Amino acid sequence: MSENTQKNQETLNQEETAQETPVQEAQPKEEAAQEKKGFLKKGNKDKAKIEELEKKVAQLEEKTAKDKDDYIRLMAEFDNFRRRTAQEKLELVSMASTETIKGLLPILDDCERALKVLLESNDSDAAKEGTELIFSKLMGYLKGKGLAVIEAIDQPFDTDLHEAVAQFPVQEEDKKGKVFDVVQTGYTLNGKVIRFAKVVVGI
Repeated sequence: MSENTQKNQETLNQEETAQETPVQEAQPKEEAAQEKKGFLKKGNKDKAKIEELEKKVAQLEEKTAKDKDDYIRLMAEFDNFRRRTAQEKLELVSMASTETIKGLLPILDDCERALKVLLESNDSDAAKEGTELIFSKLMGYLKGKGLAVIEAIDQPFDTDLHEAVAQFPVQEEDKKGKVFDVVQTGYTLNGKVIRFAKVVVGI
């Protein structure tokens, strides 16, 4: 091979190498651009997924808060219902007790009148003691249930406790406006009037 031919061959080899090098260098740049594009695309997908998850979490938190509020309201309503029911039961028991004791008041009146008549008569002491014993036992039982006699004699007339059935003129100034006599004994049950005392008021 001549010297000129060898030089020409080397020149051609150098030109081919020079042409191939840019192509080889361009390939990594293109791959990097594609990777960056893929990464950005993936990042956008992740961001959208995170936003979707955050939205679901917010919805769940809102639903949980609503369920908790509904539960608290339901418990409050149930507690009120339980208290109201218990109160109604107590009132029913109290009402039944009141009606029973009211039904016994006429018997108390009869015992009281019978005892008064016996004490003013010349009957035997045994009859007096027997009647007094019955009256005391009955009164003691009812007092244990909350019954109390309304004090009336010489007390100022009180419309919350007394019912005036008559008026009687009195000479003493300090007895005017006060109860002069009791026609029928009044009673309270646990502090509540179940029968007014029927009285005569001094004027």
